[in-house]
Amino acid sequence: MSRLTEKPYMYKTRDFFDAKILVIDDEPSKVHLITSFLGIGGYGDVRSETNPSMAADTFRDYEPDLVVLDLHMAPIDGFDVLAEFKLLIPANVYLPVLILTGDISTNIRERALAAGAMDFLAKPFNLTETLLRIKNLLQTRALYLALVAERTSLEERVRDRTAEVEHGQAEILERLALVAEFRDDSTGDHTKRVAETVRMTATRMNLPFEDVALMVRASLLHDIGKVSIPDSILLKPGPLTPLEFERMKEHAAVGGEILKGSRIKLLLMAESIARYHHERWDGSGYLGITGTSIPIEARIVAIADVFDALMSARPYKQPWPPAAVIAELERLSGSHFDPDVVSSFLTVVPDLIEMYGDVPKSARPIERILAEGVAVPA
Repeated sequence: MSRLTEKPYMYKTRDFFDAKILVIDDEPSKVHLITSFLGIGGYGDVRSETNPSMAADTFRDYEPDLVVLDLHMAPIDGFDVLAEFKLLIPANVYLPVLILTGDISTNIRERALAAGAMDFLAKPFNLTETLLRIKNLLQTRALYLALVAERTSLEERVRDRTAEVEHGQAEILERLALVAEFRDDSTGDHTKRVAETVRMTATRMNLPFEDVALMVRASLLHDIGKVSIPDSILLKPGPLTPLEFERMKEHAAVGGEILKGSRIKLLLMAESIARYHHERWDGSGYLGITGTSIPIEARIVAIADVFDALMSARPYKQPWPPAAVIAELERLSGSHFDPDVVSSFLTVVPDLIEMYGDVPKSARPIERILAEGVAVPA
């Protein structure tokens, strides 16, 4: 395991003040400004580098949890530094890079994202925005480290304590689901309702009991990848721009990457659901996978996720009437959804609708139905 993942303090402190932050900029005045902001924010382990040619050496020596990087530097620029970091950071290690730039053009943002950047901080810098973006990225880093540490621990214990490990897995997944959901739904009710919908639909399809139980637990993490989506996109109350939509779509791949690599059935299914729950029966989903090539667990979670989005209040819409929801899902059968899944789902809808009797009429933005690829009538 890389030493970049051996940092247990990162997920044991609420505000991550012990996190190691590396600031790279060839202008000492900007370095001083950012480090001053970090000091005000309570971060005590900060290192800076004003010579971008030494950035890789400093990174290797320091092993930071977060890099704050300027793009426009000399003799090498931020893109060159990002290319060097790619050689130092293992492919399965999540280490966020916050880009400092005065150029927020689409071309620059897309190029930086493709090179490994996670978020942007536009000049002139604002204290509150700077600290919030850094905290959000450290939360994602901490979640990744927690998953790595827990997965390693579970693999070491599984041979002798199988029953205890299975119980621990369930509790961990539930808590991690709450961590991911808390950013945009402090109740966590969305994941609970999706899980219950999965349970009832999969049971009606006469799937094996063990598979149904795994699906229910694994479905709690279907949106775990949203921890990597910036608040400016995740919590945006209005329509997303094309670039923002592409960024939002990344949550499925990020969720799959966070969960991949395990030999444990529950985590393997959670990875499958996170990665493929936005695929569509007709191939028009995120990755273009069609029909039964989409894992059955992802096909079931797909309709459960959309059903909850339609039935629940959002800042930009009221809950749809149940009859309208049923009609919409029937319309999408054979295009968006597996017809067999829709058929089984519709038989349990009357019982599911009872879950929504006490759903609040206003809620923080969880997801935009438009951004998730579901047609919404005017």
